[in-house]
Amino acid sequence: MAGDSFRNMKNGFTTMNGGKTASGTPRKKMGGKGIGIIAMIVIILILALNATYEIKEQEQAVLITLGKASAVTSPGLHFKIPFIQKVRKVNTTIQGFSIGYNTGDNSVNEDESLMITSDFNFIDVDFYVEYRYSDPVKAMYASENPLAILKNIAQSCIRTVIGSYPVDDVLTTGKTEIQAKIKDMILERLSEHDIGIQLVNITIQDSEPPTQEVMEAFKAVETAKQGKETALNNANKYRNEQLPSAQAKADGISKDAEAKKTERINEATAQVARFNAMYEEYIKNPEITRQRMFYEAMEDVLPGLKVIIESPNGDIQTFYPLESFSNITGSATSVGDAE
Repeated sequence: MAGDSFRNMKNGFTTMNGGKTASGTPRKKMGGKGIGIIAMIVIILILALNATYEIKEQEQAVLITLGKASAVTSPGLHFKIPFIQKVRKVNTTIQGFSIGYNTGDNSVNEDESLMITSDFNFIDVDFYVEYRYSDPVKAMYASENPLAILKNIAQSCIRTVIGSYPVDDVLTTGKTEIQAKIKDMILERLSEHDIGIQLVNITIQDSEPPTQEVMEAFKAVETAKQGKETALNNANKYRNEQLPSAQAKADGISKDAEAKKTERINEATAQVARFNAMYEEYIKNPEITRQRMFYEAMEDVLPGLKVIIESPNGDIQTFYPLESFSNITGSATSVGDAE
């Protein structure tokens, strides 16, 4: 039964057997004109496919015409002469590569990362370089491998700059300055080579001593520096809090001193005026003025002192102390009575 089915299927298909089918009907032959049409269609399709190319938004192209290269920078659909002009595309987005470590597994590459500082200390420093193709023609034809040139320039500049800084600056406070110097040096050397690559940025990813013991020591130093900064910040905060109060107290003391100075000056001025007035009276009547001044002074020194004089005839008079009792005539009895 299986054999019958196979024979039926075989009889149903056309086989090549002297130009006849299995049933004996002659097969029609395709003419030369039809083959030519098909060949023309195929050729036109091939030419059409090779006559256009597309540039995406983040791409540029190099159009090569008989060995002469020219840049095509505008995105979109473009035309070229098939089999005569060739197109090579360049990705103009920002790309990057690492120095000192592998981006895939984050493993250390000591040949690139191990460096020596100005104070003769070894240190592992990792960098990441960002770049873009600025001139596709130069990037393809100015050198055989422009990316390798950029990497070699970057490594040379990195070692030169790291070698001019002490290890403390590389590990802690000098990273920003080091990155800026390395970038400027790379840009200068790239401009000299002119290979069609533009450096976008270079950053320090990590920096650490090559051994664990040294690493712990540097961490302790960094902790101490942070503690120092914290103490300085706290001291500055306390100073800023206390300065206004101290300034206010100082202003108050200054104002009190100024007030006392003014008071003393006014008092001295008044005393001088009083003395001058007394002097004018003294000049007019020296004896009387002198006695008056003596009495007033004794009132201030001994406000309760009085002198009682009894005359021979029994009269009693009260006097303030005189300059001399020897001038008083007559017998007298003196009694001091402090009131």
